[in-house]
Amino acid sequence: MLHFPNFQVTHFSNNPTLSLYIGQPNTSNTVEQSPFLQSAMLETILDTAPNFIGVVANGLFTMVNDAGLKMFETKNLQELSTISPSPFSKITSLILENGSRMPEQKPVFAQSELKEFFTMKGRAFWGEMKIIPFRQDEQELYLVSIANIDQLVRNSEVSLLEKQKFEALFNHATVGVVVARANGEITMVNSMAEKLFGYSAEKLVGEKVEKLIPSKFHARHVHHRHSFMEHPSPRPMGEDRNLFAQKSDGTKFPVEISLSSYKIENELFVIAFVIDITIRKQNEDSIRKQRDELEKFANEIRQLNVQLERRVEERTLALRETLRQLELSREELRLALEKERELGDLKSRFVSMASHEFRTPLSSILSSAALIERYINTGEQENRSKHVNRIKENVRNLTDILEDFLSLGKIEEGVVLMKREELNIPDFFAEVIHEFDNIQREGQKIVYVHEGEHLMLTDKHLLKNILINLITNAIKFSDEDSIVTVTSALNKEYFRFSVKDSGIGISKEDQEHLFGRFFRGRNAANIKGTGLGLHIVSKYLELLNGKISCRSRLNEGTEFIVILNLPRS
Repeated sequence: MLHFPNFQVTHFSNNPTLSLYIGQPNTSNTVEQSPFLQSAMLETILDTAPNFIGVVANGLFTMVNDAGLKMFETKNLQELSTISPSPFSKITSLILENGSRMPEQKPVFAQSELKEFFTMKGRAFWGEMKIIPFRQDEQELYLVSIANIDQLVRNSEVSLLEKQKFEALFNHATVGVVVARANGEITMVNSMAEKLFGYSAEKLVGEKVEKLIPSKFHARHVHHRHSFMEHPSPRPMGEDRNLFAQKSDGTKFPVEISLSSYKIENELFVIAFVIDITIRKQNEDSIRKQRDELEKFANEIRQLNVQLERRVEERTLALRETLRQLELSREELRLALEKERELGDLKSRFVSMASHEFRTPLSSILSSAALIERYINTGEQENRSKHVNRIKENVRNLTDILEDFLSLGKIEEGVVLMKREELNIPDFFAEVIHEFDNIQREGQKIVYVHEGEHLMLTDKHLLKNILINLITNAIKFSDEDSIVTVTSALNKEYFRFSVKDSGIGISKEDQEHLFGRFFRGRNAANIKGTGLGLHIVSKYLELLNGKISCRSRLNEGTEFIVILNLPRS
């Protein structure tokens, strides 16, 4: 609480004279006669006032309330007087200047004054100051009141700055801005809108927005404007359709418009942002034309590619056909060369074989004929018969050799023809086997067994050659006193027969080449033969739709098995 000397207020602002006594209590019940009550009231005002309250006497502050000390960030009057720059020099000088000639009713001195103050710590703030004169014991005193209005001033500055920013943004925006009331009356336009439409702001304000739209769209625009006012919301326009505006000279140009709305004192306003997109449209048209030309060019390229691909495909097919023909020609040439090589090899083998196989029997025939000439007496008939039989045997060997060559030649030339006829298998086999009676070695026997049906259709000549060849080999490669077993079996699906001997056998290595031309086993070098018999048999079986297999082991005999598949009736 502040302490101050006794004083009397004779003038307080424009109120009636108020006398305040501090000292001995007064028994009067009136305010003017109760100094203690008046002192308490003043003290209460000083203590509870939220602003600066101070009293100046003789140009000096004699007291300041706690709120005032706090406002200037000081602790007492001594610190308050040391603030630099002093916030009270102008106050005291103003009081000293006007105090001696101040009448009681002078109200001007009590008017507010806006002033910038500084605190003890150097902080600046704006204050509203009032100086009110009053008297106490005929002494002129001054009541100084300072209210901190710094925030109000700064808010006012911010509002001014925001207004300036808005005006700068509005007037210098790069898009046209048009503000209108709900009824379409234009209230504001910026400088860019003036340039876009060719009107001054004075000529547009108060006009309807339809003035900026081509006349043929007026009715439709009024309908759209009413619809927007019913449900106002930010709305970009012109993104999916073409919008046009009209200049003051009647020129129409494409625009893009965005709409928004706001309210001032419950009145709805619409703000339109207008962009002239003439250049964009021209660029889009140019790009569209270029795209169309590019698409046209691309179509031509695609057609050319299709034609080129077709030609390439045709050329590729022709090249493939040429390559195929060349491959066929090469294959034919290879086969011809192989045949030529085989023919050469055949000739070479034939010459080699003929020189061996023909020379030996011919030499034997020649020597036997020479010896027969010497046996002229009747008692030498046995010797003559011996050599005659030798001549016959050698002639038969030569005939067999020639028969093999003739058969091979016919097969190679493809002139062997099939002639099927009904054949009784048991009778046919018995007849062929009987022809070997005079050919078998000493003590050899041929045993024949048949199973199944008897009659079948086949080529008798080819079957006979196959059977003779196999039985001949069995006799030739078997020892004396051995048995050759011939079996046959016939059913509705196939005909099977086999020829088995107990002779020298065939090695596993030789079995792989057994049916090749001129092939002879390594253990048969000293036995007569051309090496063509089994090859001819395999070729005959191809004609008869049959196959042949061999089972053999060295020195344990050999069995040839033939199977003919019968045609289904």
